[in-house]
Amino acid sequence: MEKIKACIVGATGYAGQELYRILYSHPYVDIIKVTSVSYTGKKYSDIYQNLNNISELDCTNEDMETLANLADVIFVALPHGIASKNVTKSVLDKCKVIDLGADFRIKDKNVYEEWYKVEHFGEDALKEAVYGLCEIHYDEIKKARLVANPGCYTTCSILSLYPLVKEGLIDVNSIVIDAKSGVTGAGRKADVGTLYCECNESIKAYKVASHRHTPEIEQELSYAAGKEIKLIFTPHLTPMNRGILATCYAKLSGDYDYDKLRRAYLKYYQDKKYIRLLKEGLFPETNKVKASEYIDIGFTIDKRTNTVIVIGAIDNLVKGAAGQAVQNMNLMFGYDETTALDFAPVYVA
Repeated sequence: MEKIKACIVGATGYAGQELYRILYSHPYVDIIKVTSVSYTGKKYSDIYQNLNNISELDCTNEDMETLANLADVIFVALPHGIASKNVTKSVLDKCKVIDLGADFRIKDKNVYEEWYKVEHFGEDALKEAVYGLCEIHYDEIKKARLVANPGCYTTCSILSLYPLVKEGLIDVNSIVIDAKSGVTGAGRKADVGTLYCECNESIKAYKVASHRHTPEIEQELSYAAGKEIKLIFTPHLTPMNRGILATCYAKLSGDYDYDKLRRAYLKYYQDKKYIRLLKEGLFPETNKVKASEYIDIGFTIDKRTNTVIVIGAIDNLVKGAAGQAVQNMNLMFGYDETTALDFAPVYVA
């Protein structure tokens, strides 16, 4: 089978590097370009020395239109506010685009601008963008030219709650999500808040009642519920490199037992390769999904308060970013969705 040509825009961030690492092992992909504004002209393997004798590419700073003339797929791993200016109809007429940033995730342009405080310049592209949560939007992704790769917190939170919302088993007005992230979730940049001495031996909440993943979670769960949902989402920074742990609380809408809820999860997830529903009494840990495409989900019922507590865990750089982008690409190009992703988590005791 002829290989597809891939470009990674923003290749020197953590997600960009993880994307290169996964695509390198993909039997049907040839990575032809890696771009970076900060490292233009530098050898990619000099920036990430784990790629010595693996990557011979130099970082370029070519525009999206130029790359679209060369590539079959462009992965965009840039901060918000950039992709909406550059992912145009002309680009999409030439190649497919998977945006790992936030510009095409929220379907309402006004909601995006309210939360991200920047103007959205790609309203036409936004209309055709498909939200790239493979386990939920499988069929739409297969036909898409532009996929909005979900955020890491959102992937973990939505998948943890989706069956309960879809089946009407919880009071959707009672949802509270308490989530923790490793420091790589903040990106590869100099910032006092993510310095080692600031993060080590500490845990802190941040962007309380204002995190930009909130409307993304609300959007997708509202689609599942068939009505508008407002929820409480609080993220925390923890002293680990990678991982997301989301603990989700909601009041049950009836007198349900564990088996009733488990049947709902199996209804939607039984055939989903990368969703692992844990046995009763077991709960996810980030080091059990590290460097993998898996999400582990476990739940219990607090009978005293008629509350379900659902816990999900993912690797923020794989299932929460690069791995999910490759899973989306596989669907878009007709490959088995597990291609280049079927590796076990790295467990370090």
